[in-house]
Amino acid sequence: MVVGSLPVELWRVILAYLPLPDLGRCCQVCRAWRELILSLDNTRWRQLCLGCPECRHPNWPSQPHQEPPSWREALKQHALSTRTWTQNGPELQSSACLLFFRRRKDRRVWHVGPGCEFETLRGALGVVGPYDRVVLHPGVYEEQAEVALKVPVELVGLGRLGEVALLVCMEQQCPTARLCNLVFMPPWFSTVVYKTSWGHVQLDNCNFEGAQLQIRGPGTCQARFCSFSQGSSAHLLGVVLSLLDSCDFSGSDTASVTIEGPPVSERNWACKHLAALARTFPSCGASGNDSPPRGPLADSTGGHQPPGGNVKKEPVSIDWQRRTGVDAVCQGTVIEDGWSDGDRSDGEEENRGGGGTNNTKNPLILDYKIPCDHHGLSHLLKPQPDGSLPLASTSDPPSLTPEPLTLQQELDRDPEAQMLAASTLGCILRRCLFREGKGGVHLSNYGQARLEGNVFRGLNYAVRCIQNSTIVMLRNEVCECRASGVFLRLSAQGLIAENNIHSNGEAGLDIRKGANPIIVCNKIHSGLRSGVVVLGNGKGSIRSNQIYNNKEAGVYILFSGNPVVSGNHIFQGQAAGIAINENGRGMITENVIKENQWGGVDIRRGGDPILRNNYICYGYSDGVVVGERGRGLIEGNHVYCNKGCGVWVMSSSLPQLLGNYITHNCMYGLAVFCRKDPENIEAREGNWPGQDGIGGEAGSRERRGVEGEGIEGQENLNEEGELFAWESDLDSEDERHSAHRSISVALVESNCMSYNGVGLYVKSSEPLNVFANLVNSNRGTGIAVLQSSQLTRLGTNCILENGRGGVTVEKDCRVELRGNGIYKNSGHGVGFSGNGQILENDVVGNRGYGIQVSGSADIKVMRNRVQPVQGFGVAVLGPVKGVVHDNLLFQGHPGNKKALLHIDPGNESCVLRNNNVLRRNSCTSAPPWVLENPPPRPLASSPSGLSSSQYPSRLAISVTNRISATVESGCHSGSMFCSIL
Repeated sequence: MVVGSLPVELWRVILAYLPLPDLGRCCQVCRAWRELILSLDNTRWRQLCLGCPECRHPNWPSQPHQEPPSWREALKQHALSTRTWTQNGPELQSSACLLFFRRRKDRRVWHVGPGCEFETLRGALGVVGPYDRVVLHPGVYEEQAEVALKVPVELVGLGRLGEVALLVCMEQQCPTARLCNLVFMPPWFSTVVYKTSWGHVQLDNCNFEGAQLQIRGPGTCQARFCSFSQGSSAHLLGVVLSLLDSCDFSGSDTASVTIEGPPVSERNWACKHLAALARTFPSCGASGNDSPPRGPLADSTGGHQPPGGNVKKEPVSIDWQRRTGVDAVCQGTVIEDGWSDGDRSDGEEENRGGGGTNNTKNPLILDYKIPCDHHGLSHLLKPQPDGSLPLASTSDPPSLTPEPLTLQQELDRDPEAQMLAASTLGCILRRCLFREGKGGVHLSNYGQARLEGNVFRGLNYAVRCIQNSTIVMLRNEVCECRASGVFLRLSAQGLIAENNIHSNGEAGLDIRKGANPIIVCNKIHSGLRSGVVVLGNGKGSIRSNQIYNNKEAGVYILFSGNPVVSGNHIFQGQAAGIAINENGRGMITENVIKENQWGGVDIRRGGDPILRNNYICYGYSDGVVVGERGRGLIEGNHVYCNKGCGVWVMSSSLPQLLGNYITHNCMYGLAVFCRKDPENIEAREGNWPGQDGIGGEAGSRERRGVEGEGIEGQENLNEEGELFAWESDLDSEDERHSAHRSISVALVESNCMSYNGVGLYVKSSEPLNVFANLVNSNRGTGIAVLQSSQLTRLGTNCILENGRGGVTVEKDCRVELRGNGIYKNSGHGVGFSGNGQILENDVVGNRGYGIQVSGSADIKVMRNRVQPVQGFGVAVLGPVKGVVHDNLLFQGHPGNKKALLHIDPGNESCVLRNNNVLRRNSCTSAPPWVLENPPPRPLASSPSGLSSSQYPSRLAISVTNRISATVESGCHSGSMFCSIL
């Protein structure tokens, strides 16, 4: 017969009448016939698949309206699965086929029911032979005692599912059995309706109502298209391998599936067949198709490329200043409490009023400028080899976007995750639906499970993994849980990858008590609390996830939680991006944290993380908040385009800020406060929505246990409601070894603070060290110290081209300026009204005074090199105490008529001596002035006693040596030594 003799459409109509065996024979005729038979996928193959009484829709129960990729393939998988129970014959390959046919030939069919051979199930089971089929006619079959299956047998219900009900308790004592199209209900004496401890049972298209299925290793189970309802559950104890595929679990009183105990060492015959069957399943697609929102800046939030990361470059589509409201916000909030940087300098007023100097009028005017571009931090301002401008020199925010890694990339670089992804030990659950009950899957006591393509919806919790158990979760959907979605406790571990975890009442994932999972490439979003919570010595590796639109922190670390959080995109949260509280720790690296309502990263109350190489940007508040008693190493981060401050620090904290790029923030680049800031007080005090007063409200379950609060406030996040004694779980302070050097004074070192409202703003009651930073091109003052009751050291910084003064120090502040380069600012180079020292600085090219000392300050101004443009070089105004000596003053603009060294006539308490004033003689040609011996400050040299690994190589910030030297007599109390840079 030739296919071409009739139209293909007509052949399809004819072939649609053939049964399954005849279709198989037609496929073997020739290639043309085979292609013709395969083309019937959406017609005849679909009819055969849906018409099979032992099979439901291939995507039942989670997506019954979604068409499978191939109906023929679905029917093939069903046929292979239904034959697993018959494959326990001898291993001899030559006789395996004959043995199978012998069984089929000798196999008998027994009918049970009214008017049949047997009226009771027990009677039929007493006479059946191996591999016989028992057909149960519609009706209810009840047994008053336990029924034993002693030979391999197949029990099949006749008619539609639900017409045959069994009220029995069966114990399998044979190697294999199959049950199909039956409804199991518990008898009066037991809730267990089926149990086996060494054989294999196959369940196809069965319902369990208020009943329990119990499998004990080395026994195995394969359940397909089964329904567990009205409190039904499956208990697997020490199983080596079992497979639950396309099952529906609803209305559970406890966990729907409980897996307990390590897999036993003994294996039954079905293990290898189940393992092979598991490998033949097609890869499951993600159950949820929610994709994260992509705003106009979703692909333009990065800086430099992180190691191993994907980078996508796109132009910024919206002017960032208009988006973040710089024009509207900064004018009123850059300077706090009405502080106005003092009166504008004469030079600044002249420049703003159009009276600035015109360098084209006199060719000699250019000669007065002292070159200062070759200072120790100049490499941060020079164009890169590819011609691009460095971040400190461009007025545009970064446009490179680091993309999260794919799952395959994560597996390639993590052998442990790769091994877990390939494992098939324990209980395998695929394409199941867990809904409207208390719990989904519970693992304990070294249990093992693999969950793939399941849906968990409307439960108290989806997965609970405790007591050294191991879980692998791939491409599941976990949503609308009343508590947290996934709990991991007591040294649990595993791999949680490519899941869609959303809309849960508590945290999406809750990790505590030594649990250490690998969490990669998930979408964790739209939660009513936090995305991921790590506490109580919890660990874990949280990588390449998309965590967004959660009501509280995207990642919340507290109570000695210590995870690795790397390569995630954490965005559009309604609170902080990452919060570290209550002695939380963690390694937080290479994340993109953007567009969050409060701080991108919030550290307080003993939080001590390592925050390295992250991109913290476009936040609606501050970039990084270090609140009360916060600590941590904040190194190599890009903090930019935040509506508040780049970094906000409370003076009672002890952070280390090293090598960060803090740019384009609306308010301050770095702000150090000693009290509550009236701006964004809730965000900076940690009172996000739902976090009202840690330890105060009983409803706040994730932030607990502040010292001094009542015990009743220490309720913690636990779905069972029990209270934990946290003190017994937490490491003592003596046991905690910090991963970075210990400090007793907050340290700000080797950072770039550019294009912010104010570069550095200090209003502190604690000491502060600020060394080797580049502070340039800010719209306001470079460094403003409004309050500093203890010593603030400003050393070897470069303060360049800021919109107002270089450094401003207000009354009663204690400040030491040493070894800084203060160049080309629009106001005074240094405006000083406090107490302290101004030693060995280069103050050149500023439009106002070089150094202005005013008020009742007690100060030393020594060994500075000063050249103003228009104003005084050094001006002593008011009843200033102290000494001004050994300074070198250069004449500025030839038209400047003001004295280079000025002191109020009535001042008798300030001593001027050994100051050298250099003026240019217009009649003679002399070589231009240069700064030499030493060259322009800050000086560049290798850091002393620090390894190169402590600073990101790409930042290339050279830190000058610190040399301890005895302070000269008359130094202010509180400092035995000064830091000479």
